[in-house]
Amino acid sequence: MDLRSELLKSIWYGFTALDLEKSGKVSKSQLKVLSHNLCTVLSIPHDPVALEEHFRDDDDGPVSSQGYMPYLNKYILDKVVDGSFIKENVDELCWTLTAKKNYQTDKTSNTVLPEKDAFRLWCLFNFLSEDKYPLVMVPDEVEYLLKKTCMAMSIELNCVELEDFFSQESVQERGITVWVFLEMMNTGKITKGIDKGVVSMAIEEVYREIVGDVLKEGYLWKKGQLRRNWKERWFTLRPSNLSYYTGEDRRECQGNIVLDGNCCVEVLPDRDGKRCMFCLKTLSKTYEMSASDTKQRQEWTTAIQTAIRLHVEGKTSLHKDLKLKRREQREHREKRRQSKEEELQRLRALQEERERKLAELDLLKEAQKQAHALLEQDELRRRQQHEQLQQALEVQLREAEEARVSMQAEMALKEEEAEKQRKRIQELEEMQKRLEEALQLEIKARMDEEAFRYAQAGLLAEEEEKMKALMSLQEEQEEYILKTQREKQELKQEMEAKSRDLDEAQRQLEEVRANRHRVDQDVVAAQRKLRQASTNVKHWNVQMNRLMRPIGPGEKRPSLGSSYSSFQIPTQRDPGLRLRRSGSEDQNEESKENVDNRAECDSAKRHSHASNGEMDIP
Repeated sequence: MDLRSELLKSIWYGFTALDLEKSGKVSKSQLKVLSHNLCTVLSIPHDPVALEEHFRDDDDGPVSSQGYMPYLNKYILDKVVDGSFIKENVDELCWTLTAKKNYQTDKTSNTVLPEKDAFRLWCLFNFLSEDKYPLVMVPDEVEYLLKKTCMAMSIELNCVELEDFFSQESVQERGITVWVFLEMMNTGKITKGIDKGVVSMAIEEVYREIVGDVLKEGYLWKKGQLRRNWKERWFTLRPSNLSYYTGEDRRECQGNIVLDGNCCVEVLPDRDGKRCMFCLKTLSKTYEMSASDTKQRQEWTTAIQTAIRLHVEGKTSLHKDLKLKRREQREHREKRRQSKEEELQRLRALQEERERKLAELDLLKEAQKQAHALLEQDELRRRQQHEQLQQALEVQLREAEEARVSMQAEMALKEEEAEKQRKRIQELEEMQKRLEEALQLEIKARMDEEAFRYAQAGLLAEEEEKMKALMSLQEEQEEYILKTQREKQELKQEMEAKSRDLDEAQRQLEEVRANRHRVDQDVVAAQRKLRQASTNVKHWNVQMNRLMRPIGPGEKRPSLGSSYSSFQIPTQRDPGLRLRRSGSEDQNEESKENVDNRAECDSAKRHSHASNGEMDIP
């Protein structure tokens, strides 16, 4: 809880005290007085015109707390400097305003707290209250405050009456306001039989501890820094410093020791006639002190170490930290309580569900009994029906047995027919396989036939070309023969001999045609003969070239074949005649060889036709 939140709690009481009609609004004139007093106690300059300018649009009407908050934050709280004012003066100002309206007690009663004690309890209430408006204190914090007060008075808290007070419905729903708390303290139930002075001292001690951040107070002997003598001083320990005074009234401050993370506390052995000694070491000095007993020394060393720890952790107040921890514990307990309530509700729901299911189970058992009775009746009826059905089934079984015998006979016949059908199917499958194999063979034969046809077509084309060449050679031969007959009649006999030779060649050609079927069996032989025929054509081309070249006088030609070896041309005539006769003989020999080649080509052609399945027509 920061300084602004603490100031707002006190100012909230002052603002609500000025709201006499309880409408939530206060007049501007009252707010001016309140603002001026706040500026005075907070030691900040007051601007009287700022309030008028801030609420210029609201005319002269009253201002709500929400409307006053922006002005309060901007012109007052934002200018507050921590340490430049006394917080207790602000609390006294706000207490004075709110006590006139809300704190009205019977002055004659012996149990009524003094005004100063009521103010301190009001400050303690503000410190421990929740950070929600209107300000209330939860019962746990009230119990904590009362326990601290009773501990300061060395008595035990009467928890019975306190529980009765907390059990009230208004306290459970809305919490405890400061006026209800003060009214409870004024009844004397907590401080019954205790002197007012003791109560006031206890309240002051708790006030200084919680609100004043005093961790510990008391007398200690301190050794001087210059004279080195021992003097008794009143020490006051806060989280930031350790102050010591000449007396318990704290009017004359003799020194202030600033505490930080570099400070430490050590226990010292007894010496110089002093016992229960300890020292506080800072960076610059070492302070030696002596307590009244060992317990006091332990409490002082622990408290100083706590103050140093708070300063190192950056915390300004021990009780603010404890308050936050208690709040976290309450929230944790509340969460656990809610979870337990939810668990109880869930268990109750499960219990109700279980009871409902048990009721349903009872109903189901009753229904099961009724169903069991009905089932027994149905079972009896089913048995009767079963017996009747069994008798009918026996009759049907006998009929079915007779039908089964007849069906077995029919099945035997059907089996025989099925066996025949299976055999027939197997035969058809085998036949289908053979047909497929034959089809594959036929396809292969057709492919081979197609390949042979392509080869035959090539051979026929070559044969045609060779036949044309032979025919042209024959025509040339006939022309040469006719020319020779016109020129020379004596060559007639020679021509007749050549005619006989031609007839002989034709006869040989017929013999070749008769032997063509032998060539049909060997395609490779036909190809070889074709290559031989090609070689012969090249040879005859060479011979033709030689025939086309004129023969000079006295030249001789070699013999061209055994069939023409007996034929000689007379040499008694002139050389020109010998030349022509020699040409005629060469032409006759060439014609004969052409005829032989043509016969061989005809034979290869007929072989190809035979392989293709064609009929040979002479």
